Amino acid sequence: MRPPCEIVVWYVIPTIRSELAKELLNKGMKQKEISVLLDITQPAVSQYISDKRGHGIKFNDETQSLIREFAKGLAKGELTQKDLIPHICEICKKVKTDEVLCQLHQEKGKMPDNCNACMSNLNE
Repeated sequence: MRPPCEIVVWYVIPTIRSELAKELLNKGMKQKEISVLLDITQPAVSQYISDKRGHGIKFNDETQSLIREFAKGLAKGELTQKDLIPHICEICKKVKTDEVLCQLHQEKGKMPDNCNACMSNLNE
């Protein structure tokens, strides 16, 4: 059985990065600028933007709104690289409260019956 955190690392975080990279690109940033800001390589940004990486999840409107607002702050310079981890963690916590993580856990990790692992880790 895979723990939920493994599902987050393999699926949720790449999808957050993908959506964030696309939003920043739409706001006029260049791939190299995005790579520096997100602390990833420019080829990784290219893969996120072209859906070769991080495209396996559909986030709900509320999660998409969090990502858009984060991108807006980054693009305007109101937020910086130091804000990356807290905001990604906030988005990840939101995803943990949605059924999408449980569905992924069932599909990819063979989740046990009556699992509440995701919900029990919300304060971390």
